[in-house]
Amino acid sequence: MFDGVHLGHQAVIGAAVRSAEGAGGVSAVLTFWPHPSRLFRPGEPVKQLQSPEIRARQLLGLGVAAVITQPFDRAFAALEAEAFLPFLKETLPSLAAIYVGENWRFGRGRRGDVAVLVSEGRRMGIAVFGAPRVNRNGEPISSTRIRSLVETGGIAQANSLLGYIYFAEGTVAPGKRLGRTLGFPTLNVPWNPELVPRLGVYVVRIKRMDDDAGRWLPAVANYGLRPTIENDTQPRLEVHVLGSCDLVEADPVRVEWLSFLRPERKFAGLDALVAQIGVDRARAEAYFSEQPA
Repeated sequence: MFDGVHLGHQAVIGAAVRSAEGAGGVSAVLTFWPHPSRLFRPGEPVKQLQSPEIRARQLLGLGVAAVITQPFDRAFAALEAEAFLPFLKETLPSLAAIYVGENWRFGRGRRGDVAVLVSEGRRMGIAVFGAPRVNRNGEPISSTRIRSLVETGGIAQANSLLGYIYFAEGTVAPGKRLGRTLGFPTLNVPWNPELVPRLGVYVVRIKRMDDDAGRWLPAVANYGLRPTIENDTQPRLEVHVLGSCDLVEADPVRVEWLSFLRPERKFAGLDALVAQIGVDRARAEAYFSEQPA
């Protein structure tokens, strides 16, 4: 699935890209959609870190020539492990090598492993490489581990496993301007991820998506239901920029999540909320002041 396109995924794909470049070939990523859990456990599917579109964009950014998405349906799920490489070879006649993680399982009943791939590969003249898992803090990096960190507010740890900063993308939308009346104007960024991060306040940075110069604005964000004000039914991402801000409504923006400050909670009234927002802002300013220039 390559959900998250984390450091472990990057290691496998990087090896394939380098091999293709050295051999004068072309590298591509094969991924699946939807996640198999949607087929086998439709009532409790695995919530994904990324949409297929964002995942494909990140995969292409690793230097592959193409991203191939195989529909994961009942017919494909029924494919026996020994039939997997023949299936690929029939579809991609020039297939010369396949790179996978050493723990990858495939085929009906997840019966296939790297040993099966190697055996079938020898028979068909296809090289097979099983890349070792990448570890951090004594544990393998996995999408499951990263999902757990995102859901519990461990965003800084998640970033260290992803190899990049977790982000949200959206278009600045009009709001009720309550933040402005409270002295803390915010940018409302509609965003509806499948995997919902822990509700709360985060240190973030924000920029226009088409700003190639990468001019990031330091900010603090609230992602939550705003129980003190409205008690929304869907989480809302509101970003308060620390300093001058030239972003306006209809701007496409990218928000990168740097550190978790505190969980969302309901305050006794607006005065208590404003006081806490002031504390949150000060903590975010301190975070940025401590970062190397």
